Amino acid sequence: MRERGLTVSSAESCTGGMIASLITRVAGSSDYFKGSVVSYAVEVKERVLGVDVSDGVVSESTARQMADGVARVLLTDCAISTTGVAGPGGGTALMPVGTVCMAARVGTHTATRTYHFEGDRESVILQAADAALAFLWDEMQKNL
Repeated sequence: MRERGLTVSSAESCTGGMIASLITRVAGSSDYFKGSVVSYAVEVKERVLGVDVSDGVVSESTARQMADGVARVLLTDCAISTTGVAGPGGGTALMPVGTVCMAARVGTHTATRTYHFEGDRESVILQAADAALAFLWDEMQKNL
């Protein structure tokens, strides 16, 4: 990010700020990381990020809108978002615990993915945060 003069932000629901925490553990990350919106509540997704959750709170559509929204609100070149079911409750047969939808935005291109992680709540959160950062890196390699 620093080498290319790019900025990044995150919009997090199920990861609750873990992505922002992992980024800011790196010395000098203030050169490129502008901030995060932890949009745990639906109202925050809607009012702050401009998300329409009609396709479901845990969906690739919502993840895409979250990434696009946080990039717009925080004026960043890149963004990452997560929305999902970390557990231990909240899962269904169609949306089991460990389901996480995410989006990575690089410039004007936004890609989405859905993952199914195993383990307890903390494990799902950590796996999702790691996967989101790797996803953003992959999208940067493809789109820059």
